[in-house]
Amino acid sequence: MGTYNLPRNVKGEGRILFIFTGKSMLYTVAGGLIGFLLFYIVLSLLGYSFAGLIMIVVFAFIGFIIGSLKMPNLEKFSFTRKTGGENIDDIIKRAIKFKTKGKKIYVYEEEKTNAK
Repeated sequence: MGTYNLPRNVKGEGRILFIFTGKSMLYTVAGGLIGFLLFYIVLSLLGYSFAGLIMIVVFAFIGFIIGSLKMPNLEKFSFTRKTGGENIDDIIKRAIKFKTKGKKIYVYEEEKTNAK
């Protein structure tokens, strides 16, 4: 008799603290660091350290969203029709690369013909 491996559900095993993947954890920390550097230091000097903590949480949440969610595919808007299903961070990276290089992006589409 040979051995038989049972298939098992491995979804979620690569997650840290249940909701974070490696990429989303990195973006969350980066967002929190941006919130700390931009707002917390300045607001704590002015005596509003609690507002600075709120800004850290807001920026960390924005980082989490960028690192973990995908662009929805909505037929109503042309932007979401073109980018639907892609990771938000990939869209942002592509937009930054497009702006910095100043080049055009060419998209080739197949011709629609009526085959009879």
